[in-house]
Amino acid sequence: MTLAWLTLLPVLLLTAHTAVNALLLRRPDRDATVDERVAVLLPLRNEAERVTPCLRSLLDQRGVPGLTVHVLDDGSTDGTAEVVRAVAGDRVRLHAGVAPPAGWLGKPHACHQLAGWAGDADVLVFVDADVVLEPDAVAGAVRLLRRGGVVLLSPYPKIVGAGRLVQPLLQWSWLTFLPLRGMERSARPSLAAAGGQWLVLDRAGYRKAGGHAAVRDEILEDIALARAVKRSGGRIALADGSRLATCRMYDSWAELADGYAKSMWASFGSAPGAAAVVVLLLLLYVVPLLTAAAVPAFAPIAVAAYLLGVTGRAISARATGGRVLPDALAHPVSVVLFGHLIARSFRMRRLRRLTWRGRALP
Repeated sequence: MTLAWLTLLPVLLLTAHTAVNALLLRRPDRDATVDERVAVLLPLRNEAERVTPCLRSLLDQRGVPGLTVHVLDDGSTDGTAEVVRAVAGDRVRLHAGVAPPAGWLGKPHACHQLAGWAGDADVLVFVDADVVLEPDAVAGAVRLLRRGGVVLLSPYPKIVGAGRLVQPLLQWSWLTFLPLRGMERSARPSLAAAGGQWLVLDRAGYRKAGGHAAVRDEILEDIALARAVKRSGGRIALADGSRLATCRMYDSWAELADGYAKSMWASFGSAPGAAAVVVLLLLLYVVPLLTAAAVPAFAPIAVAAYLLGVTGRAISARATGGRVLPDALAHPVSVVLFGHLIARSFRMRRLRRLTWRGRALP
């Protein structure tokens, strides 16, 4: 029974930490107005089928009189540039990107080019093609950037589409394991998190950190950029952007699995580190429920551990615009699927089968 209680205590503490972080989570204001020059930067590669809602949402932005939108067509072969012209006309500045040189990955190079075209903007807002912003999203995020006194703000959008069991683990993981205010105050680059779907940066701080040139070969360029900002003396912050943005990352399980395979291996530093994380998650959130039937004396504590895990997942969903029920009840299943995706990512990397948007990844 002592071992059983030792299993329950960490889950209790982690769930309490999730609740505290949810209360402290920053959120952009609605109906904000800012008078700074803001450049919205949209990198595109073969996004003809999904870019239209994103473009229309960018054209509908309000509260930022000094707003310009720059779009980069990164060698698309599906007519992406034609879609941009048809939807936006001359209301955006469409640029033709060049292929990444040796040592660069595609997205960092695309973002690097866009930042160079941002003119005299004070703030850079990077947005992915699968993000749709509310009309006051950019103004609210820029105001929060300034109010927080940070160089990089990552307002995490509401995730929709395929992967309801797995995708919410992204928000749950940093709400559960990352001390948000400690991360903001700490100068340690290792204590950093960010989501590249929507990033807001002070341009001067971005340049001081080296911009995307400093993360040119990084699969997870968003987290690497946050670390570069910290190394340069800047501060970063996460925020709940679910009221102001949605992101449809994947439309099928196959797309999700390929997307996770591309980058999941880079999240842990090494295979042993990834294995340690997966084993810990299984011990905390899966094993107790599995052993409840086999060891009747353990059942009450096992059920309590399961319910605490469900509670933490529900708190995370409520705080970030996710679906609470029945998804939270399947939290152990989510953890198992997450472990499978991590193992698949390392296996595909070992076999040199990682690709993204038609480009092979090193």
